Amino acid sequence: MNKIISAAIMTAMLALSSSAALADAKNPKIGFSIDDLRVERWTRDRDFFIAAAEKQGAKVFVQSADASEQRQISQIENLISRGVDVLVIVPFNATVLNNTVKEAKKAGIKVLSYDRLILNADIDAYISFDNEKVGEMQAEGVTKLQPKGNYYLLGGSPTDNNAKMLREGQMKVLKPFIDKGDIKIVGQQWVKDWSATEALSIVENALTANGNKIDAIVASNDGTAGGAIQALAAQKLAGKVPVSGQDADLAAVKRVIAGTQSMTVYKPLKTIASEAAKLAVQLARNEKPAYNSSYDNGLKKVSTVLLKPTPLTKANVNILVDDGFYTKAQLGN
Repeated sequence: MNKIISAAIMTAMLALSSSAALADAKNPKIGFSIDDLRVERWTRDRDFFIAAAEKQGAKVFVQSADASEQRQISQIENLISRGVDVLVIVPFNATVLNNTVKEAKKAGIKVLSYDRLILNADIDAYISFDNEKVGEMQAEGVTKLQPKGNYYLLGGSPTDNNAKMLREGQMKVLKPFIDKGDIKIVGQQWVKDWSATEALSIVENALTANGNKIDAIVASNDGTAGGAIQALAAQKLAGKVPVSGQDADLAAVKRVIAGTQSMTVYKPLKTIASEAAKLAVQLARNEKPAYNSSYDNGLKKVSTVLLKPTPLTKANVNILVDDGFYTKAQLGN
């Protein structure tokens, strides 16, 4: 009799646990750990991501590390303890999350690296725009306008693997010009935390060191471009020296329209956020996502979804309005 009762209890418990697992798959919990929500770009990613994830029945918990490596680690640990099914991480420092990812994996949590590749860690997937291609577009945008002269390279944050990918793309385009002797790199520097203030002082010093003879600046994003342009403006050189960027930040797009920034690279955030939400839910449900690339992160080949960026100049700036990225009123044109 007892055996029959305990068998019945076991069956009931198994049914309960499998229905709980099904409920989780139906309404997965996603932890979204973002480098820094004080940056305009990431607040947009967050909003698009949450909207797309909730449409698929997922619940999203968001944390912002405010550019602190330590804070991000403890926030991810907090998300692990909440029992999320998937962690989506925009790493502040791509090189320090190995142990944290190990903890997540031990807890049976899938890990998706968002826009920046987490290095030397057992992550499940990576989604980004093709960063090498972005770097190529930046260098092309500047060489079209200034195929000869003194170039300054303003890199991104040294803790961000994307900054290195961008530089690889930039050099692919610049190298033939350098080899011919048409372009001379008079200086290059990585910009801590992608800081516009730091970029401003780097370019001020570069202008002083070169007697203002800098003919072009390959800046790796719109924030650093803004700092560079501020330094150029003080020497009455804004608009005379081509400067690249990326992210299509509102201030940068206004500079592109005004002619002080030559170009930016538009990465439709709605696309990456929606695709990332879809990917996170697929990982939670153990479905097979459609990857189109892979990256070696130092530990393993990571299955990757790469999306296509768009170079943006004054000539095609209206695609931002067509895409609903900005309104005509915001652009003021």
